[in-house]
Amino acid sequence: MDFFQQQDNARRNARLLLLLFLFAVLLLVMLTNAVVAAFLWFSQDYNVYAGSRGGLAGFWSYFSWARFGAIGLAITATVAFVVMLKWLQLSTGGKVVAEAMGGSRLLPQTRDRLERRCLNVVEEMALAANMPVPAVYVLNGERGINAFAAGITPADAVIAVTRGTLEHLKRNELQGVIAHEFSHILNGDMRLNIRLAAMLKGITFVGDVGHMLLRSSNRVRTGLGARRGEGGAALPVLGLALLVLGWIGGLAAGFIKAAISRQKEFLADACAVQYTRHPEGIGDALKVIGGYLPGTLVHAARAAEMSHIFFGQIEHSLWQLFATHPPLEQRIRRIDPHWDGRYIERPIQHYQGEPSRPGSGEAGVGRAALVAAALAGATLDESASESGSDADFEPTPEQQEQSTADRHQLPVAFLQQAHNPVGAQALTLALLVSDEASIRQAQMQQVADTGIQGLPELVNTLAPGVAALAPCQRLPLVELCLPALKSISAGQYRAYKRCLLALIRADRSTELFEWCLFQLLRHYLDPEFFRVKPSRPRHARLSRVKRELAIVLSVLAREAGGDPQQAVTDAARELALPGLRLLPPAQSTVADFSRAVTTLADCYPLLKPRVLKAMARVAGADGEVSGAEREIVHSVAAVMDCPVPDAGVWQVTTR
Repeated sequence: MDFFQQQDNARRNARLLLLLFLFAVLLLVMLTNAVVAAFLWFSQDYNVYAGSRGGLAGFWSYFSWARFGAIGLAITATVAFVVMLKWLQLSTGGKVVAEAMGGSRLLPQTRDRLERRCLNVVEEMALAANMPVPAVYVLNGERGINAFAAGITPADAVIAVTRGTLEHLKRNELQGVIAHEFSHILNGDMRLNIRLAAMLKGITFVGDVGHMLLRSSNRVRTGLGARRGEGGAALPVLGLALLVLGWIGGLAAGFIKAAISRQKEFLADACAVQYTRHPEGIGDALKVIGGYLPGTLVHAARAAEMSHIFFGQIEHSLWQLFATHPPLEQRIRRIDPHWDGRYIERPIQHYQGEPSRPGSGEAGVGRAALVAAALAGATLDESASESGSDADFEPTPEQQEQSTADRHQLPVAFLQQAHNPVGAQALTLALLVSDEASIRQAQMQQVADTGIQGLPELVNTLAPGVAALAPCQRLPLVELCLPALKSISAGQYRAYKRCLLALIRADRSTELFEWCLFQLLRHYLDPEFFRVKPSRPRHARLSRVKRELAIVLSVLAREAGGDPQQAVTDAARELALPGLRLLPPAQSTVADFSRAVTTLADCYPLLKPRVLKAMARVAGADGEVSGAEREIVHSVAAVMDCPVPDAGVWQVTTR
């Protein structure tokens, strides 16, 4: 799949969404004018002589351009205000969506084997997709088999699964579902989904107003006699009319969801096959859903308005025309054309305890409480989670952890530390510890000043082993640390970030590796704790960012060795920018490089692969790509919020 093409398609779908939304608002304005005219017509005094209220001519008399403009302005302003509020709420990151639907974050150190298996699968898929490991949430009160990915960018993305998904899917089936959600992250669907949810809330808000008027009419009827009149009696009529308008708006919202969402599900299923290389995974998961009584139903209070982000239909759809997902049979047959029509049946797992109340996570669960619960052993023990479950554990979480360590040639002890919040901080800080005794002593004092108990000792213990890592091993280690780092408190993160900067500045110079490490951590961790404004497409042609391209390619060319001038010239030829030349070191410092990459992040999606391919060409100009050069390209890709080039782009060996 061409993910950059799909991101561009997502941007085009955003334009279609805007057109459909404007049409729905216009329809809402017209219907509201008709309702107001009917309300005023019925509210006038009955003419006993004429025997009517003026007939149809009297009804049309209540239409005027002035009233139409006033009502249109009021409706448009209200819808815009509601959309803005909803966008501000949802744009803070995927964790807001997950917690609003009762999701609980899975801690990396959980002892529940089902949860550990899920975390391992997510970790495995993230490393395979060359992207950071997202946070994982579980909806414990949901028996249906479902999942979703939420967020604005890969930096603040989360993946959530229901308890039914953990308990009733085997490992390869779970991989298929998780890979489906990863495709939504990489294809740029998440931002479109959040925008869709915010816009549709503005359309259906009129119905909420109608419901409020109906409730307030009860107080009017029970008030003083002076408050009882035809206007008060007509208030519930207006409320009922607005409620009907809200229902019509809901139909329009359903149509827009269906128009935007259904084709994306077919694409995500196909991407899942590409990621896992096994069509049986996603195919069998869909067959299990078809033979499972609860199916993909989700009962969380906020699920209905976010139905388009889920893996499957969250409620029974009476009309397939407005279904947010394609029919299950169509999805299966696209993956398995020779399917015999038989589903896979799994018994329903019965809960031993009371399920979580839907929506109970709306206010979020504090990180301190989560960590305390984990340390206190609040998670289920292994035997309890395994009993009666259809989930298989081949390989086991321990074996999978060893496999991950072997794949990246990392010590298993490092992986175990990466799953612990303090250990993850220690590993990333140890990457910056200097070999010089005087600088090292000052750095260790900065670590001690964080006030995090046990951190200085752990950094000192891990530093020699971390220093022995090859450059190609450092990036996977950092990515594995991200979930644990996201589970620390906001205060701890501020102290940790200050410590990172202090360790970088300890020698009064900033190396390119230090910039890469800080940018990776800042880009993927800041959205977890602060409101961060994501990049947006601004530059439609590479000629507009020619200076920035020259800076980035010049820095990389000098890092790669060989003939820097020839490497930049070859890249310029590939980019069709003949005037691109190698810049002197004074004009391409690390600070210049940082500003240039930030500007390149605002390029249109289809321009980004060209930039990354040009960087790969420069990195491999001498016939091989070092781990340090790969780190630079990965860091730039992270800041640009785009997938890292696949193996076919490099076309050189890695040393």
